[in-house]
This record gives sequence, C-alpha cells and structure tokens, in this order.
Amino acid sequence: MVSRTRRQTLGQHFLVDEALAGRIIEAVGATAADLVCEIGAGPGILTGRLAERAGRLVALEIDPALHRRLSTRAAAGAAVDVRLTDARTFPYETLAELRPDPAGRVLVVGNLPYAASKAILLRLFEARASIHALTLMLQREVAERLVAGPGGRVYGALSVLWQLWADLALLERVPPGAFRPPPAVESAVIQVVFRARPRVTVEDPARFGQVVKAAFAQRRKTLWNALRGTFPGDAVGRALRLAAVDGGRRAESLDLEEFARIARFLGGPEAA
Repeated sequence: MVSRTRRQTLGQHFLVDEALAGRIIEAVGATAADLVCEIGAGPGILTGRLAERAGRLVALEIDPALHRRLSTRAAAGAAVDVRLTDARTFPYETLAELRPDPAGRVLVVGNLPYAASKAILLRLFEARASIHALTLMLQREVAERLVAGPGGRVYGALSVLWQLWADLALLERVPPGAFRPPPAVESAVIQVVFRARPRVTVEDPARFGQVVKAAFAQRRKTLWNALRGTFPGDAVGRALRLAAVDGGRRAESLDLEEFARIARFLGGPEAA
C-alpha cells in the first residue's frame, strides 16, 4: 500500500466505486487501434478493463509498491506497459509512436491526485498536439473552472486557454464516498477532446495567452487597468478601440473571439 505520508503529499484518493469505473471506461471508448495512457493507475480498478479495450495500455504509477503490484499483474499481457514515473513530467508527446495502429488515437485517462493536478494538466496541455482526448477525474472546482463559460465567477484564464484548443464536457459529479480514503471535497469526471486548430483564429498563441493571463491577473480591475499591468497603456487603448471592446468591462465578461481580437491588435501592425 502507499504510505500515509505519500497519500497526503499527493492528495491521492483511490477510486473504489465499480459502477463509476465502468462508466469511465465507456466514456473513454477505447478500441483495438488506440493507445491508452492511464495516469495514476494505483490499485488498478481501471487498468484491467482498459487493457481489455485498448490495443495497448501505458499505465503510469509514481509509487514503487503499487508499481510492483501492477507490473506483476500485467506480466502476462504484452500490450500492458506499467511505468514507474511521475505524470507531472512524463513525455506524453512520445505516446503517438506506440499506437498499435497508425490510424489509432492516443487517449489519456486518470484519477489525478489533487496536489498534482495543476502540474499534470499543464503537461497534458503542452502535449495536446499528440493527444486525441482526455477523460479525467478532478477536484470538482477545477473541473467546473475548465468548462465554465463567460459571465460566471469561475470563468478564468484556465477556461479560456483550454476552450480555445478543446471541446470540454463535465460528465458527472462524484461524491467523496466513491474513494478510499474519502476526500474532503467533491470530484468530477471531465472529458476533453483536443482540436486540430483553435476554436477562433489566433495569429500568435503566445501573445493570446499573455493577454488572457494579464486580463485575469486582477479580476476586480477593469480590462483597461488589468492589461496596463503588462502592456503599455497607449497600446492597450489602441487595441481595445480596434477590437471594439469596452475597456470598462471585466475579463470574465469576454468570450474567446474578443480575447483573440485584443491579442491581434496588441501584437499586430494595426497597433503600431
């Protein structure tokens, strides 16, 4: 078993609800052509079922004791590769070359440790060009932030950046009793399907991200004041005017297209 100290450090709570595990497997929808990567395989409640559906399974586990147990169970299955590794730094970009069929997908599934979820999400986002879809268990607040639309208090930079590059759906909320030990908060299952192209036209993704993060850095400030913390005031004024966005609004009221227009005029020749 994982030591109590390791569980506390990672915020790890193991899924024990068999019915929920079955619904997650169905949501993943793996086929014999697909490579599935399981993050935090743990005791293996999903591992065996995923291996039955996928053409190949790469299971990531950070705990040596659990890794040994999973490796022993998987020894007879050549299509199961159990790796002792940290999902926060794993090179997900390398998974595409492991697909059993070149036309197959790379599907990532996992119950993310609360304390490591931010770093794992960032690593998955960076590797999005190599991944078709994610089916993840997250702390409910994080899941709701990812899928939130403009106008809500949880809509933020995370929402905008992920929705630019993916179609997201919150599949179901999960009570603490579905885990051992039960966490102090609710969880949620979210599905993310990455897009080949951004949802709206973005000429400079890095500049777009810079604008979005600056706009939400101080949520109580107007857009004009928030952006002036990162960009020159005269450039902000010109960009807002050309983008036809009222600088008196706040970041949570803007949609993707409006952020894209501001980024374009802050970085393009029109702002010169």
